[in-house]
Amino acid sequence: MEISARNGLKGKVESVKLGEVVASVKIKVDEPGMITAVITRESVEELGISEGDDVKAIIKATEIMVAK
Repeated sequence: MEISARNGLKGKVESVKLGEVVASVKIKVDEPGMITAVITRESVEELGISEGDDVKAIIKATEIMVAK
């Protein structure tokens, strides 16, 4: 699949917790180490996401905050 986004992190699914409507997917990446994506349960099921899968977390943001 080709995509225009350039903010992608390759990682491995550490865990998937299914809720009624959404799912929490923990993805182990090199930096910052672990990220959590909250996506629809339907997306998890349609993509067949499960623990141990190699995935790419694509980050879409309309703003970035910087703190010091």
